[in-house]
Amino acid sequence: MEYLLLETRGPVAVVTINRPQALNALCSALLEELRETFGAMARDEAVRAVVLTGAGKAFVAGADIAEMRGFTPEEANAYAARGAQAFAAVETLPQPVIAAVNGYALGGGCELALACDIRLASEKARFGQPEVGLGITPGFGGTQRLPRAIGAGRALEMILSARPIDAHQALAVGLVNAVYAPEALLEEAVRLAETIARNAPVAVRAAKRAVHLHARRALDEDIAGEGRLFAQCFATEDQKEAMAAFVEKRTPAPFQGR
Repeated sequence: MEYLLLETRGPVAVVTINRPQALNALCSALLEELRETFGAMARDEAVRAVVLTGAGKAFVAGADIAEMRGFTPEEANAYAARGAQAFAAVETLPQPVIAAVNGYALGGGCELALACDIRLASEKARFGQPEVGLGITPGFGGTQRLPRAIGAGRALEMILSARPIDAHQALAVGLVNAVYAPEALLEEAVRLAETIARNAPVAVRAAKRAVHLHARRALDEDIAGEGRLFAQCFATEDQKEAMAAFVEKRTPAPFQGR
């Protein structure tokens, strides 16, 4: 694998997103590796719990804007579908998945954390959905999973303001389960995973499935609708200017609404 590291600690698998030079941004190849890796773990009965984290100072800083900026609406829709498939592989993994959010979890990174069952954060973690500042909507499930996690009002505040929140704010609104010192985060996540792994594996998997039963009935259709709205944004001048400015590290021109 080019972008993922996989380590086993007894019954616990630790998956590290390893693209630190790009702050672990989600390019198409990385999304495909996520889908394949979690698909393979679903069939591995030796793995009883999974920890997902990032290398360097980011969990995932977002989708790969350099790749996205020139998309047509059709290409954007396909990209959203690729992300949806990868994140569904994480969310529907029979084994519980713990996100150890070590740093930036913005855009697609926040959405990936939301696809995990339990979220633990470093004191250095930052969460946000900055997409509207780039002329687009969240496209990897953020408009659907974030309201389910923290309520519609708080989710809309994060999405529409594009402002990030820190780890302690994330704890206060219920986005994460606990906050740890950076040096303790991974070991605390592994410790929780080991606690889960000591329980009856059939019962653990059944309990996870039961919790997700109702949400999954509507989620696939809702995320497909989100993908179509995400794709429509790629026909706008605002998206083209905002993403060009992001890649070129300059301030975008004022949005024109077209």
